Amino acid sequence: MPTEELKAELLELAREAARRAGALLRDGRPAELAVAATKTSPIDVVTEMDIAAEKLITGFLAEHRPQDGLLGEEGSDSEGTSGVRWVVDPLDGTVNYLYGLPAWAVSIAAEYRGETVVGVVCAPLRGETYHAVLGGGAWLGDVRLACRPAAPLDQALIGTGFGYLQERRAHQAEVAAQIIPVVRDIRRGGSAAVDLCDVACGRLDGYYERGLNPWDLAAGELIAREAGARTGGRPGAVASGELAIAASPGVFEAIQPLLEAAGAWHD
Repeated sequence: MPTEELKAELLELAREAARRAGALLRDGRPAELAVAATKTSPIDVVTEMDIAAEKLITGFLAEHRPQDGLLGEEGSDSEGTSGVRWVVDPLDGTVNYLYGLPAWAVSIAAEYRGETVVGVVCAPLRGETYHAVLGGGAWLGDVRLACRPAAPLDQALIGTGFGYLQERRAHQAEVAAQIIPVVRDIRRGGSAAVDLCDVACGRLDGYYERGLNPWDLAAGELIAREAGARTGGRPGAVASGELAIAASPGVFEAIQPLLEAAGAWHD
């Protein structure tokens, strides 16, 4: 385990890096924002602002902790020597950002020897920054977060997301068709980091998605877990790209076997 002093330092740096990147993305968005590249498919896009925000974050972190490793969505990948690795999504919800929708965020997590110990998610158009430290709870500003009390599944509001590959999206739609009749309703926000924070602060009873990358998941999963949510994947597995679930404990216990039976963990 890292010392309390190290965790406090990592949190301070993550919050400042996320604040700076969030301000850049909010205030520097061009009126005619263009797609700079595509990734897994023509609808999985990168904008010039994703690239600029990652450059800002990685430069800031390297200036203050040059010995740390770093994994970023837009290509940053270094090992480091300190035992600390930063996991950075400079703009989670790029398609929302491209269209001018407010559900996007900067997500920054710090791992220590492979375990996530700090998570920060900054959602500038909400005016909200969430953070968590392992063992220290989850917070929105100075308000401690707690997930919703467990509801019966038919009264649970569930968030999800869909991938960018056609075959995966088609199967995810089939899974959603099996889940919709047994829950209150489903929401599709477009940012995994924001959805996980919505579980943490009680705006969703639960969330699931297949196909997340480490940078999509790391900060938000810690925030949800520190707010009392249960997180995981398939039975006995941790949340991962195969399947990620975060929910109030009772909702988690009810929905995990349904997702397993529906094949939410494969394409």
